[in-house]
Amino acid sequence: MTIPASSKREVRLFPDATPLTRRAAEEFVHAAIEAVATNGAFTVALSGGSTPKALYALLVDDSAFRSRVPWDKMHLFFGDERHVPPGDKDSNFRMATEAMIARSPLKPEQVTRIKGEYPDTEKAAIEYEQALRAHFKLQEGELPRFDLVLLGMGEEGHTASLFPGTKALHPPAGRSVVRNWVGKLFTERITLTAPAINNANQVIFLITRADKALALKAVLEGPYEPEQLPSQLIQPTSGKFLWLIDRAAGNVLSADIAAK
Repeated sequence: MTIPASSKREVRLFPDATPLTRRAAEEFVHAAIEAVATNGAFTVALSGGSTPKALYALLVDDSAFRSRVPWDKMHLFFGDERHVPPGDKDSNFRMATEAMIARSPLKPEQVTRIKGEYPDTEKAAIEYEQALRAHFKLQEGELPRFDLVLLGMGEEGHTASLFPGTKALHPPAGRSVVRNWVGKLFTERITLTAPAINNANQVIFLITRADKALALKAVLEGPYEPEQLPSQLIQPTSGKFLWLIDRAAGNVLSADIAAK
């Protein structure tokens, strides 16, 4: 079975990470302004990784972007977290804090992190899911609707902490957050589920580096095999779906992929 080319999917290629990051910043600001105009608030789930880190820094360092972000109406969440304390060098929360949160007008109550420091990752997953239910005022089984979810992709096709062949690819019905044992890394992770991500108003993948080129081609153009390529699980049900890709990562894509 070949993965269907979603009519909602937009793929854009860039010469390198710099223009890609600027386009991502424009999308972020546009999503924020639109959400505030519609709902009075903007909710975004952040991703880890070097490309999102550059985006977060640009949003606070570039005055043209910083002045347009409705900081006081924004609430930050996270797509996944490592099983580490918030001050650990591998923590997604630490990265986002150093790149953007601590250097912005955001207040502590505008940030909901995943408690990766808990010895029991199931407790961390349940507590984070409860925080989502409270913020989004959800009934049992309902999924949050983030205004924006930012994602990266690993060189084997994982996204968030949805790794090939792991239990998180098949979450219990209605679960927004699960723990996930990743055997190849010998560690636990806490992650949003694919259904929770797919319920977002907009999902943006940020993909750079040549070591992801073959996995990216397989995800976008190959057979639908999400057990091997979990990024294929991401198919927003009623939201905008954008892939921002640099030349190195997209160097083996078909010539017409950017038109799909």
